[in-house]
Amino acid sequence: MKVLITGGAGFIGSHLSERLLARGSQVVVLDDLSTGSIANIEHLFGRPGFVHRIGSALDVPLVAELVDRCDITIHLAAAVGVRLIVERPVHTIETNVRATEVVLQAAARKRKLVMLASTSEVYGKSTKLPFHEDDDLCLGATVRSRWAYACSKALDEWLALAYHAERDVPVIITRFFNTVGPRQVGRYGMVLPNFVRQAIAGEPITVFGDGTQARCFGHVRDTTEAVLRLIDAPSAIGEVFNVGSTEEITMADLAALVKTRVGSHSEIRFIPYAEAYDAGFEDMRRRVPDVEKLANVTGFRFATPLSKIIDDVIDDQQQELAASANQGSQLSRSPAGTI
Repeated sequence: MKVLITGGAGFIGSHLSERLLARGSQVVVLDDLSTGSIANIEHLFGRPGFVHRIGSALDVPLVAELVDRCDITIHLAAAVGVRLIVERPVHTIETNVRATEVVLQAAARKRKLVMLASTSEVYGKSTKLPFHEDDDLCLGATVRSRWAYACSKALDEWLALAYHAERDVPVIITRFFNTVGPRQVGRYGMVLPNFVRQAIAGEPITVFGDGTQARCFGHVRDTTEAVLRLIDAPSAIGEVFNVGSTEEITMADLAALVKTRVGSHSEIRFIPYAEAYDAGFEDMRRRVPDVEKLANVTGFRFATPLSKIIDDVIDDQQQELAASANQGSQLSRSPAGTI
């Protein structure tokens, strides 16, 4: 099996590439490196069956070529991260909607399977918990750019399901809940790596809002397992699945747990949303998935406890800091003119 992963140099995409190669699949990664990183996949260079292309999922001829050469497309390429979404709503909408359209158009020519990565954000401000795949969506006002991501991904889902119904394109939609683990960076507002980095550095652990908002964090290892099982399940085609853990924790409690497991003396500081983002910023109070559909189709449930997830992120961040320090030391010892 040959699999195209758009956004494959990103956090989830790089782990998925590893898993697919390990089970004997060929992998083609397409990434423009706007948020992904070569560092995430360079350890795969030279592996039999692995190819990477630097390019955009908006490039119609390139995507058409790659989709045609592969059996399955896992479409992960998207604008992600709350900070990026708030700061660049035009980029968010254009990237998410247009790239999905390009992929689906290419897949429709030969009815190739597409797995579309969506998000728990599509549930918006709904208070009906746990979230079920068939629940109504409740998005915020259009004047709040924060909801641009949720809206664009909901439109992606509708578009994918329309291609399935009208043009017989096999599609599977996965609504990822907070996926975390090694290689995730906090650059665009990802909370756990930010908390861990701040705790290791002894800096204040900054919690946005009052800290009572709650999330469910799933290990990227479990997320990739769910994806692999879904693409192997014929009954998953044409369906939407919540993919995530059901272990819920508030942001205040998460900050305290990170502080404890790092052994840090950092203070926990609460930052108003208006100061962190902009006036009128709205957040989802809770985000808890109903995962019975995933379990019924694949026989799989997320199993990694939050304590283990945090420890893995701590180890990853410490290794990154050590590598950066070592690199800085080597550069400082380099003779003048050799860099």
